[in-house]
Amino acid sequence: MQAVATRPELRFEETTFPRNGRPRPAIRLSASVWLPLAPRELFPFFSEATNLQAITPDWLDFRILTPLPIEMRAGALIRYRIRVRGMAFGWLTEIEEWDPPRGFVDRQLKGPYELWHHRHGFEPADGGTLATDVVHYWPKGGRLADRLFVRRDVARIFEYRSQRLLELFGR
Repeated sequence: MQAVATRPELRFEETTFPRNGRPRPAIRLSASVWLPLAPRELFPFFSEATNLQAITPDWLDFRILTPLPIEMRAGALIRYRIRVRGMAFGWLTEIEEWDPPRGFVDRQLKGPYELWHHRHGFEPADGGTLATDVVHYWPKGGRLADRLFVRRDVARIFEYRSQRLLELFGR
């Protein structure tokens, strides 16, 4: 039986990611958590856009602005509003890939980052699922902003997300 961690494994590294047709600086975050459900049992939770609010920290004051229900599929556009450090940001994402129950990719079209590309993966592992997030991001303000506060905030968001997933599905 898989030992369920009480904290996610988070890794940050500097890398590159294509923007405007050429490789540009990026930060790569990978976070994973093991859950005792098969991918086909877990994926429906992620297929419902409103469930994102259940795994997002309250301090972000996350709100979906797109009229509900949202049909999750490649090409779907979703508008959100978040509040970070007292400032409200609009956020528009596109579901770039949709591959149930293996995963999906969302990409920021407009929002608080110069780059946000988020791959959600669901891989069978040890009788359950290894749920993995791989985010390539680049903050407005670059490396300095990342070092001063963005990386810390992103880590808090994904630690919370993994903890909530463990609370919802880890038993």
